[in-house]
Amino acid sequence: MATSPNGRRKPPTIHDVAREAGVSRGTVSRFLNGGHYVSPAARTAVETAIRKTGYVVNRHARSLSTGRSDSVAFLLTEPQEKFFEDPNFNVLLRGCTEHLARHDIPLLLMLASSKDERRRLTRYITSGHVDGVLLVSNHSGDPVAAELRDAGIPLVACGKPLGTASKYSYVAAADRDGAQEMVRHLIAGGRRRIGMVTGPLDAPGGPDRLAGYRDVLTEAGLPHDPTLVVEGDYRRTGGEEAARRLLAQAPDIDAVFVASDLMALGVVNTLQQSGRSVPDDIAVGGFDDSAAATSITPALTTMRQPYDRISAEMVRMLLAQIAGEDTAGVILPTELVVRESA
Repeated sequence: MATSPNGRRKPPTIHDVAREAGVSRGTVSRFLNGGHYVSPAARTAVETAIRKTGYVVNRHARSLSTGRSDSVAFLLTEPQEKFFEDPNFNVLLRGCTEHLARHDIPLLLMLASSKDERRRLTRYITSGHVDGVLLVSNHSGDPVAAELRDAGIPLVACGKPLGTASKYSYVAAADRDGAQEMVRHLIAGGRRRIGMVTGPLDAPGGPDRLAGYRDVLTEAGLPHDPTLVVEGDYRRTGGEEAARRLLAQAPDIDAVFVASDLMALGVVNTLQQSGRSVPDDIAVGGFDDSAAATSITPALTTMRQPYDRISAEMVRMLLAQIAGEDTAGVILPTELVVRESA
């Protein structure tokens, strides 16, 4: 490694990495800017050379030369306490951080729970402080996504947008298919009076999971009884309240499909407090396969969302957009995980 006139070691440069990897400087540059058009063998060689030389990207210099910030925002339009309560957000954040780290791109967490906070963050993002946005938990009617899209900001949403799916890219689980599989599982277990606690019907996943529930009732010849459906808010306390309403409206239920594991914890707690046994009296199925699913007794039967694949796809699509490519929607399959609750 070269030394400066005062005898100190100079930091390794992109030329040092190229020489160590046995590739061109252009190949290293393409790798550092998203990895497009870099072969797997060259990628491995560059990664090894970076580790060996200890090369660190000069972000200020690269930002000046490319006009980019070399950072990405993880934007959650929910109350701050919900971020800390719901384990799914943390799993997604960790996954996106890890996948971006492979491209040496930091992820900035942004929480916007009020209109004022959304306005400030939208103004910050559209001023060029980040290169793109991973949008989590967008609600119908929320102007954030439309404003970012109209400003030309690369954007990928987690969950299928309501009413605007063709206007910006997203990565989602197969919510409707997953709900269908869960309700079929409950019916296969002999349940016929099946209630549902939905997610918010103005947010991704909510309407599709409700539609899947109704699909299978029709398929099985069971009536669509409105007293069997209660809307929840993806919180444990919301699950408790929804279960109380459900028992008041339909005390003869023998199963409940709950649109998130965290709400299912609240449902199970309320059922047990009311003297019902889970699953002997009332079976319970959730959705997510989060850490919450195994934190209760009985352990929760649920639909697994592929969060690592979701975060990987979100990052891949966002980097492609930043590089000037067009992307669309991606829907990933869910998986039934059978435990003791149903």
